[in-house]
Amino acid sequence: MTTKQEEALGELRQQIDSIDKQIHQLLNQRARCAQGVAEVKQEFQGEEDAVFYRPEREAQVLRRVMERNEGPLPDKEVARLFREIMSVCLALEQPMRVAFLGPEGTFTHQAALKHFGGSAVSAPLTSLDQVFREVEAGAAHYGVVPIENSTEGMATHTLDLFKRFNLQICGELELPIHHQLLAQAGTESSDVKTIYAHQESFAQCSNWLEQHYPQAAKITVNSNAEGARIAAGEQGAAAIAGDIAADLYKLEALARNIEDLPDNTTRFLILGNQDVGVSGKDKTSILLCAHDKPGALYSLLEPFHRHGISLTRIETRPGNGTGWSYMFYIDFEGHAEEPGVQEVLKELEAGSVELKLLGSYPQAVL
Repeated sequence: MTTKQEEALGELRQQIDSIDKQIHQLLNQRARCAQGVAEVKQEFQGEEDAVFYRPEREAQVLRRVMERNEGPLPDKEVARLFREIMSVCLALEQPMRVAFLGPEGTFTHQAALKHFGGSAVSAPLTSLDQVFREVEAGAAHYGVVPIENSTEGMATHTLDLFKRFNLQICGELELPIHHQLLAQAGTESSDVKTIYAHQESFAQCSNWLEQHYPQAAKITVNSNAEGARIAAGEQGAAAIAGDIAADLYKLEALARNIEDLPDNTTRFLILGNQDVGVSGKDKTSILLCAHDKPGALYSLLEPFHRHGISLTRIETRPGNGTGWSYMFYIDFEGHAEEPGVQEVLKELEAGSVELKLLGSYPQAVL
């Protein structure tokens, strides 16, 4: 290395050290402000009733971060950094206990970390029913549940649980599903004789597996994380799982992004016990019960068209009542506090057998 190069690098490194010091000071300054927010909320709302996590506020902050970003860092990477900063600061106010369908290392766990950041307390549970129950009882502050996949469709069990439990949808996020073929460090591709995965992952990677591992034994397990755990202790074995499982079980990727459809994405919902304010770019979800009669679906959808409200999802499920009733799960743009949405909800409530407002919440930012 030449003297001039050393001098040039030395100057840049001094600038980086100086910037790092400023960033550090500002981070602690932000953390002190977060502590002040907590003190104000506790003073005016009371310790028991104070609400520390505000989904609409965080969505607004992340949107502004991306809007003002000038590069060279990509918008979403900058927002991801701020997501972690907010997670750490929120933990100073109140550590969030977040329930999800376990075990650790699944895509749902990855979704929980993406939405709440690494400072949230993870609470893996054994069933979706338990996730709903823990949140409704207040044993967990929030829950993360899958609602639909771009290739597999709606998670019908999640929809059915919304009929049984009284919870609010507080947010949503979308997670690209990238499958990796994982194995112990030092494993060669030719060493793999057994592959573990959840049945859906086998289905989503079937073409790739047929091309690269037609002779390998495919063993179905309850979750990809379980497959990764087994592969971590078994020579000649591999597992299909995500990066979070690789980190958790110290596995290396023999092949990355082996899913047959590269745009495979799962949408998750955030469950809570609070109403969420207007963020400026929101969705609302409802359940509608209607009798099976001619024109029933048209009568439910017509008010949305008349008030210019865009539907983003509609799913039909069998109802539990008499008269061959059906339950419609509907997502649409807008917030329940907005006048146009309020008018639609009034008309639907007057015309349907039953309307259940599941919540209004910010549209996915990350």
